[in-house]
Amino acid sequence: MNTPVRNTTAHWKALERQHHLAPFTDYKALAGEGDARIITKAEGVWLTDSEGKTLLDGMAGLWCVNVGYGHKRLADVAWRQMQELPYYNTFFKTAHPPVAELSQKLAQITPKGLNHAFYGTSGSEANDTMVRLVKRYWNILGKVEKKIIIGRQYGYHGSTMAATSLGGFLGMHKMSDLPLPGFLHVDAPYQWQFGRPGETPEAFGLRAAKSLEDKILELGPERVAAFIGEPIQGAGGVIIPPSTYWPEIQRICRKYDVLLVADEVICGFGRTGNWFGSDTLGIEPDLMPMAKGLTSGYLPLSALMVGDRVANVMIEQGGEFFHGYTYDGHPVSCAVALANIQLIEELGLVEQAGKDTGPYLQQCLHQALDGHPLVGEIRGVGLIGAVELNLPKGVEKRGEGTGKLGGAVRNAIMEQGAIMRACWDTMVFSPPLIITRAEIDVLVARLKAAVDQVQKQGFMN
Repeated sequence: MNTPVRNTTAHWKALERQHHLAPFTDYKALAGEGDARIITKAEGVWLTDSEGKTLLDGMAGLWCVNVGYGHKRLADVAWRQMQELPYYNTFFKTAHPPVAELSQKLAQITPKGLNHAFYGTSGSEANDTMVRLVKRYWNILGKVEKKIIIGRQYGYHGSTMAATSLGGFLGMHKMSDLPLPGFLHVDAPYQWQFGRPGETPEAFGLRAAKSLEDKILELGPERVAAFIGEPIQGAGGVIIPPSTYWPEIQRICRKYDVLLVADEVICGFGRTGNWFGSDTLGIEPDLMPMAKGLTSGYLPLSALMVGDRVANVMIEQGGEFFHGYTYDGHPVSCAVALANIQLIEELGLVEQAGKDTGPYLQQCLHQALDGHPLVGEIRGVGLIGAVELNLPKGVEKRGEGTGKLGGAVRNAIMEQGAIMRACWDTMVFSPPLIITRAEIDVLVARLKAAVDQVQKQGFMN
């Protein structure tokens, strides 16, 4: 038996195949396809694999590398902090400069009233913290029956037991006997899937929001603790709600005294052309989980921003909150997050995504793909969006057996030298915010070539 030469593609693939269980992976299928691609370096919006092939990263890693790859400045900040204070916990009435300064900065850039931060290392942890905080809040106020948290179909809030229960992915639920008790779901504001013939976006948005009010009334407002939603549903297929949706959701939550949670893990830190999706869509949340763009993925860090309504009760009446993680407010991650936010500000990336490259990307997609037989809808805000693929006649949208067309386009665009993600049969993108117009031209051209290639293979027959 030949042993692969060390530090070669074959060597790394063998190690990965023998010892690594990757997330969200069909291991048998992966082995049949010839194992994982090995990424060895990255710069700007470009990845390089172990064979020297370059790929334009249309997903910013996993929705997260907002400032792009290769910023030595962030590495230098991490190196200096590791020399000075590589780690200390924030338990036992202790803190350190990076966590204090980052907390102040986040209070300054998030929507009004979100003045306190509780840290973790992932969006899943931020949402677990949210669940415990919400339950604790209502217990302190003596409303001990107010425990149910409502999410949405196609919502994604992480993959721990609680976070998966918050989300609305049936496949994830069935795999692990979820959701846990006390988690329910209502309609997604997804007009492509659920709109009625002739229904306006405004009417559909109100109808989608009404499913929340109907559920609250069915359960009893005294039992409903919180509603959680992403401003734009990312992993669900970049579902952008009509303009009437979020104002009506807020009205309903206020009417029935339900806490409003805006999950900004994907939308935050400039992705939608404002600092947060809540700014773009006019949401005034009580709680805001965030991660990903907080450090642009350079180090793990998440935060749950807590509004004054909840924080004041916890501080003034709550007693000890028995919850926390070893790496809460990690000094190196917090220092990098501060430097990352400063870099976003200095480069003007938020404004660029909202007023320049974001609109340009949408324009290019429409010019290249409007009227294409495989394309049903193009949607986007800032530098996040989706190309909804047309399924063959007789195949139910997002029904059993779907996903093959999206998978084929995903594989074809990788062959063309770019990366996009397929959410069932919806192609989604969220490139680094530093992407240029010239690089957008490349990304769209490669997507168009991939869609044409799949069409020629007869997927619409």
